[in-house]
Amino acid sequence: MGSIESENSCDCNEFMELAIQEAKHALERLEVPVGCVIVENKKVIASGSNRTNETRNATRHAEMEAIDTLLQQWQRNDGLSPADISKKFSECVLYVTCEPCIMCAAALSFVGLKEVYYGCANDKFGGCGSILSLHSMSSQHSDFAEPKGFKCTGGIMASEAVSLFQIFYERGNPNAPKPHRTVLQP
Repeated sequence: MGSIESENSCDCNEFMELAIQEAKHALERLEVPVGCVIVENKKVIASGSNRTNETRNATRHAEMEAIDTLLQQWQRNDGLSPADISKKFSECVLYVTCEPCIMCAAALSFVGLKEVYYGCANDKFGGCGSILSLHSMSSQHSDFAEPKGFKCTGGIMASEAVSLFQIFYERGNPNAPKPHRTVLQP
């Protein structure tokens, strides 16, 4: 059992490092630095990073970008049915630098992802335990449109993820709304 845990830990850090690289790409584009990869059979099959500022679309979180990449490939290119897509998602693992927000956690549950590993907690919007626990909600139905829930583990390379957020917020978010009141200096 010890060797299996070591192997999973090694894989986990390797895939989380790839998610961190995606988050760094987002940071370079002046996006909130969140990145992810989706893995099937220990192979990365999709990646994503935040694009909310670039697209002016608040739903373009890293997880949604990666899911849409797979949906496009599986539906349009591979011609898979909804049942086949659901089965494929059930075999996938997501590595994301920050706990999925409520919107993303709900989406991950609906597509039926097998498991999620995340870096730092999301104390304001977290959907995997910080605010809501959408990963543990499931339906008795097996339809594609029913939430299925997923296994979730946090704290993987959390300090690296937090460091990227600190860099982003120290620089200042150029797309944030202007404050409505004067900011007090200490």
